[in-house]
Amino acid sequence: MTDPSQFPFRNPDLPLETRVNDLLARLTLEEKIGLMPQYQDAVPRLGIAPYKHGTEAAHGVAWLGESTTFPQPQGLASSWDADLLRRVGEVIGDEARVWHRRDPALNGLTLWAPTVDLERDPRWGRTEEAYGEDPFLAGTLASALIRGIQGDHPFYLKAVATLKHFLGNNNETGRGDRSVSIDPRNLREYYLKVFEKAFKEGGALSMMTAYNALNGVPANLLPMITEVVKREWGMNGFVVSDAFDVTGTVRDHGYMQSLPAAVAASIRAGIDSITDDAKVVKQAIREALDEGLLTENDLDVALRATFR
Repeated sequence: MTDPSQFPFRNPDLPLETRVNDLLARLTLEEKIGLMPQYQDAVPRLGIAPYKHGTEAAHGVAWLGESTTFPQPQGLASSWDADLLRRVGEVIGDEARVWHRRDPALNGLTLWAPTVDLERDPRWGRTEEAYGEDPFLAGTLASALIRGIQGDHPFYLKAVATLKHFLGNNNETGRGDRSVSIDPRNLREYYLKVFEKAFKEGGALSMMTAYNALNGVPANLLPMITEVVKREWGMNGFVVSDAFDVTGTVRDHGYMQSLPAAVAASIRAGIDSITDDAKVVKQAIREALDEGLLTENDLDVALRATFR
């Protein structure tokens, strides 16, 4: 049996894309399916351990156990101090590393922070989690936190910062199933601007889509995920769905009629990791493949983003 450590994808001297492509070429279709949910299956024959995408880290990782607790992001934003936010991010990244070392299968290094949704209404239930209503201030402070979390090494990441929630996730009542209406100018100059700043200046390598729909389209199906975030802004990381939201495309929005159709449409729209019940997700992907709604190449595109 070949020693997994000898496979090209394990060789740090090879170009990153060469390594990722080598890994994908070695995976079976069923193994690829098992790597699409938030809780990724192990692939023992290739030396791949189980992994979890997503660990909450809005103001620290103390929910995992004894760790540093910082003020809520809204309070941190009141400092107007980008260097402070960078140092907070450094501690969050360091402590996430500690918890990952203790239990790598349960505590991943892709952190669900910062929340860069803009706070236009104090009745929004996530107001304490974000950085205010101004896209310049919120983008500047979020960028600083991202740089702290991800570290300053030119190649290796301390952790990955996941921006949330894309897009227009400011309403509270019916946040899981209602559509928000945003005109083109507000979309470009306000709501998208804070995400753009966090990607281009902060270098964030992940993003989470929102529960709500935008102008009638569920956020996990927005063409902007690929057209704007990945292509226009050049984000080279991966996109995750919010918890139970891909199945919510059927259950909550009634936008799709079946789970295989919802899963297939989400993956094709740019969702690379599905935060939903793993058993349900895997079965829906199998059915989508059987029905011709999804191809193996669609899975390769998603997995290339997460493994990169």
